[in-house]
Amino acid sequence: MNKTLIIYSTVDGQTRAICELMKGVNQAAESEVTLASLEEAKALSLADFDKVMIGASIRYGKHRPELYQYINNHHAVLSAKPNAFFTVNVVARKPEKNTPETNPYMKKFLELSLWKPQQLGVFAGKIDYPKYRFFDKTMIRFIMWMTKGPTDTSGTYEFTNWQQVEEFGKAFADR
Repeated sequence: MNKTLIIYSTVDGQTRAICELMKGVNQAAESEVTLASLEEAKALSLADFDKVMIGASIRYGKHRPELYQYINNHHAVLSAKPNAFFTVNVVARKPEKNTPETNPYMKKFLELSLWKPQQLGVFAGKIDYPKYRFFDKTMIRFIMWMTKGPTDTSGTYEFTNWQQVEEFGKAFADR
């Protein structure tokens, strides 16, 4: 049984939810899986794991700086194991921006990261207006208005294609 580490960097929890599904898929493939936030992962030794997957969300057009710090500090160990990276963003709700080759945030990640993951994924996220504070609600509504997305702040809009998430998880489990 291999040992798999799944690390998530999330703001509102959708990336964690995606990672939880990935954990279940990999456990079904007889892997021992540890799910850890980026903060929790700092206390773990990557040498203790056979495979590593990292998922990270976008907020206001960027991955968190701590994500790059972690990856750039560990890129050699990450590269020596079967690995995967995926990004979660609402831009990926658009068919022309939902692949690693077409998603602007994945392209930017690959430019800024020393790590070149073996398996790449892009998943659409979720907008949960009722949970946001005033500033975030206003900014996200403005961004959605500019990009022709949902602007009704009383609603929650989930764009994640869970079938696509499961397929990505199965592909990683087979590595």
